Amino acid sequence: MPIAIPAGVEVKIHADYVEAKGPKGADIVEFLPLVKVEQKDNDILVNRNSDEKDARATHGLTRALINNLLTGVSTGFKRELEVIGTGYTVMAQKGGLLLNVGFSHPVFIGAVDGIDYAVEKGNTSFSVSGFNKYMVGEVSAKIRSVRPPEPFKGKGIRYKGEYVRRKAGKTVGK
Repeated sequence: MPIAIPAGVEVKIHADYVEAKGPKGADIVEFLPLVKVEQKDNDILVNRNSDEKDARATHGLTRALINNLLTGVSTGFKRELEVIGTGYTVMAQKGGLLLNVGFSHPVFIGAVDGIDYAVEKGNTSFSVSGFNKYMVGEVSAKIRSVRPPEPFKGKGIRYKGEYVRRKAGKTVGK
C-alpha cells in the first residue's frame, strides 16, 4: 500500500534510512535491508526482498514507521490528559509543567526537545503534542505515572476518554 507524501514535506530516501522535513519538524526512520523503500511520483513504496517471516514482519513495521514519520512532520501528534481530584491542578511554567496532585510538594515535569505542552482553561486538562509519535506517547505515560488513576475514587491523571474501572469500598459487617 503506497504512502502518500503530504504537501509541504520533503523526503529523502537513503540506503538504510528515510529522512523527512516538514512544517512541524524533521526526523529520520531507519529500516533493515530486508525491505526496499523507493519513491515513485508523490508516493513512497515499501517492498520486501523475500517472502520469509522476518521480511514480512519488517515490511509492515517499516511501512507503519514511515507513515507515522510523514504524519508527524506534516500535522503532528497530540495526546490529551486530564487531572481528576479535589485540588488537583496543572500549570504551564517556563520549561515544563507544574503538577499539584495531592503530594506535599508540587511535581515539576521538565521540557523535552520536540514536545510542547498546552494547558486548557480551568487548569484540569492539558495536552502533549509533537512530531514524534513515540516521544509524545512516552512523555504522556511518564506524566500519567506521577499519579495514575486509582480505582476507588478515580482520582489521578488519566488520558481524556480513558475508562477507569471503579471498585466498591469497604463495607461494615455485623
